[in-house]
Amino acid sequence: MALIDVRPTELDKRVADAVAGHTDPRTERAAEALTWGADEHVLIAAAALGFLLTRRSQEPVRRFAAHVLACSLSTAVLPHILKTFINQQRPDRRTLTGHWRGVPFSGKAEDAFPSGHALHVGALASAATLLPSRTRNLVWAVSGLLVATRVVLLAHWVTDVLAGLSLGVAVERAIRPFTRPVPVDGRGQGLCER
Repeated sequence: MALIDVRPTELDKRVADAVAGHTDPRTERAAEALTWGADEHVLIAAAALGFLLTRRSQEPVRRFAAHVLACSLSTAVLPHILKTFINQQRPDRRTLTGHWRGVPFSGKAEDAFPSGHALHVGALASAATLLPSRTRNLVWAVSGLLVATRVVLLAHWVTDVLAGLSLGVAVERAIRPFTRPVPVDGRGQGLCER
């Protein structure tokens, strides 16, 4: 039994109702495909592959890859721990209209808070502040799209996503002193090395 029961806000309910009333099967299928980009298994595999592929790169790139892997592993564990103490019903369990319009059932019914996908993405978006501006901006744009899928699928309330993003940023910043990544320029060199 969870220690904390989180209830959706009025904004959460209004957004979920709007999604349920205006979505369609095509939109839901597209969101289901896109949301895989923020899945913990996909992100850990990508981070591990990136880590392995950068072992012969310059030190700033190696350190950044190690940092991303540490963040990915940490954010994969944290949501599971939090969800043992926190219950919140997913918005997809509160709609019939949404299911008629293609909304699928997501995960465990009481595991809405926080969004694990958003937590992973928040950490990676925060780590992207160490990258050149064009790359960072691309990561941020893709991150916004990926976390929006969680709301479109009614897997999470808006506040679940915002909490997940915030926690992800906090995790990434807490890990920085241990992994000590440095900002990376477009050539793979550390900005402090010039």
